[in-house]
Amino acid sequence: MAQFILMLTRNDRTVAHAQAAYAEVAQTGVRYVGFKDIGLPFAELAALTRDMHRDGRQVMLEVVSTTRDAELRSVHAALELGVDYLLGGHHAEEAAPLLRGSGIRYFPFCGETVGHPTQLVGSIDEVVNDARRLASLPGVHGLDLLAYRFSGDAEELARKVIAAVDLPVITAGSIDCEQRIQAMCGAGAWAFTIGSAVFDRCFLPSSAAIEDALKTQVQAILEMTQRG
Repeated sequence: MAQFILMLTRNDRTVAHAQAAYAEVAQTGVRYVGFKDIGLPFAELAALTRDMHRDGRQVMLEVVSTTRDAELRSVHAALELGVDYLLGGHHAEEAAPLLRGSGIRYFPFCGETVGHPTQLVGSIDEVVNDARRLASLPGVHGLDLLAYRFSGDAEELARKVIAAVDLPVITAGSIDCEQRIQAMCGAGAWAFTIGSAVFDRCFLPSSAAIEDALKTQVQAILEMTQRG
């Protein structure tokens, strides 16, 4: 079964109320929770990481900074925070050696990514070839694929990337309905991330007026994942 990664993010930024949002979903069965390297100061990310580790969860930091220097600063931040997974970024040759011996599992973006919110450009073949290249690098444990941030056939892209490598693949970005969850499960993704769609109440729109609406959204996604 694919894993659901809850991202405390909206529009590729960590939400300002991330700690309160996490507290609301802390009693759900979601095992993996993450945030971006943009949106909150380091001290608040550190407190959030401590909260999640205290509850026995795996913590993921996804790099969406658009410059090399900012990306490498986020790699160092991941080391200081002690997260369990570092996702995203596209300077794997420089980032992977920095993480060596840390225990952090590294899943860089495959393919050419641009802008913020991050988009995936190029052809399916180009993304697949880059996935193979990254999978051959020491210190790369898996890949982060922006399947639904791709202008072509997202499901074909996911199937081909996943088939091309012997590493786990996380599909990220713009998964906002059960059909897309099922498609990524069917493609063989190890995990998928959802952030904005949770905060936008996309899965159970009628839950918007419920006091624990975020919890209701997360529980609905977990049930959809089990059906996948």
